[in-house]
Amino acid sequence: MAGSSHGHTPAAWTGVIIAFIGFCVAGAFMVMAQPLGFWGGMVIVALGGVVGWAMSAAGLGQPKQAPLVVQSSAGREPAGVEG
Repeated sequence: MAGSSHGHTPAAWTGVIIAFIGFCVAGAFMVMAQPLGFWGGMVIVALGGVVGWAMSAAGLGQPKQAPLVVQSSAGREPAGVEG
């Protein structure tokens, strides 16, 4: 994954940081037995996904690449065959 630069964008970092904060908020309120705070944390987690998607749509994410075309090797001889 390191070679594909997966997630090394401002959109990815921002979305993950917001979602992480939401998980921390939800976890703290779950331990304190406060359901309203827990669901507030879950809203923050969802907000992280929305912000990441919006930033990616605004051009701060991975650039879109053309689909990979796979060529068939049918009809070719193996490299070691002399003809």
